[in-house]
Amino acid sequence: MAQQATPVRTARLGRALGPEPTAVSGVVLLLPGGDEVSHRRPSPMLATASVRALGRRLARAGREEGLAAHVVHYRYRGWNGSEAHLAQDTSWAVEEVVRRYGDVPVCLAGVDMGGRAALHAGGHEAVNSVVAMAPWLPEEDVAAPPEPVKQLVGRRVLVVHGTNDERTDPELSFRLAARAKKANREVCRFEVHSDGHGLHQHRDEVHALAEDFVMGTLFGRALSRPVRDALAAPPPLGLRMPLAAGFGRSLRR
Repeated sequence: MAQQATPVRTARLGRALGPEPTAVSGVVLLLPGGDEVSHRRPSPMLATASVRALGRRLARAGREEGLAAHVVHYRYRGWNGSEAHLAQDTSWAVEEVVRRYGDVPVCLAGVDMGGRAALHAGGHEAVNSVVAMAPWLPEEDVAAPPEPVKQLVGRRVLVVHGTNDERTDPELSFRLAARAKKANREVCRFEVHSDGHGLHQHRDEVHALAEDFVMGTLFGRALSRPVRDALAAPPPLGLRMPLAAGFGRSLRR
């Protein structure tokens, strides 16, 4: 009896979150976290829980402009060293967006290992902005090449990190943002004081900040004053910008 071939794993886009626009004019790809090393398939609901609430919020906020929000479902849970599977799947997802929707601007918004994937895949010509929340970054090693940043030139980049994060070192995201800022002025980083890796304590403020940034970069809405100040400020000021308590509520007044 012939042996059955092992099915080839493929990445995929989840269904559009929230109200689907009649005509899509911009896309945000939500990139969940993952593991450093794992060849197991991600659990669909558990893996995407960290980004679905943000995706629904962004879909509501951008409905009139024609925003489509999709979660990227990876082939593997792990980054897996030089294979960089999560970054590969993110690049595939951008290509799929271009195939489906044509020439529309794309924002990559990732958490944890998805934040690293967003930064790596940000060089695709369709990507105009990147949001990396509590990004997992490798410890700096003189024997290994540093995380790339040149691909981010020409994109607007927002990094958000809790100062009490015990899973991903906030100092590493600061150093990466500082290197990126040297090549690209359009980089800012906000610190969420006393918050941990999941950014649960100030989730409303973090989501409001992401909404402000995504709507501004994709559709040209006016960015809030704190974001404008962070982008304009020289290092380290614009890379250690404190996220104010109540951010978002003050914007609606």
